[in-house]
Amino acid sequence: MTPSPHVLAARRHWVFDLDGTLTVAVHDFAAIRQALDIRGDEDILAHIAALPMHEADAKRAWLLEHERGLAQASRPAIGAVALVRSLAARGCRLGILTRNLRELVLLSLEAIGLADCFDPAAVLGREDAAPKPDPAGLHRLAGHWAVEPAELTMVGDYAYDLACARAAGAQAVLVNLPENHWPDLADWHFADCNALAATLHAALG
Repeated sequence: MTPSPHVLAARRHWVFDLDGTLTVAVHDFAAIRQALDIRGDEDILAHIAALPMHEADAKRAWLLEHERGLAQASRPAIGAVALVRSLAARGCRLGILTRNLRELVLLSLEAIGLADCFDPAAVLGREDAAPKPDPAGLHRLAGHWAVEPAELTMVGDYAYDLACARAAGAQAVLVNLPENHWPDLADWHFADCNALAATLHAALG
């Protein structure tokens, strides 16, 4: 059963995915796999991590330059700026957990005008914790904020985000998809960040 909107509105520790959640998704993963000679069914980060050092370094360097360009051109997802600013105005603690590199996350947040809403210490990239769906990043943020993982709300647009939340014992919110493809993983589903913000606003009266 989906919890009451009042329960969701009362939550104070929010963790966001980046691409496709706060920003418009622009990564063409098929093209990236082709450029890096990675099979279509392989996870890009796992593939690179398993390579010999010299091969891995070369592919990481290519990926960094490709992703830096995308980060600098980031655009906010529908309702993302208003949602984050409303949570910040209420004094909620805000974090980022992404499979991107941390320096690129900070570039993206600058590009969409939200850098001032996030403590850099609560922005975790793929070099800071095992990539989602591993829950290590959520555990690290819970420790940073001195709360239990169950107090965290993870907002994302993909199964990795939801599975990460479930593994950590946190609440999972799916946004920016018209349908909930993972009903067993998502505690909440909203069409976009506008719909999530509207639900929170209505619950708070």
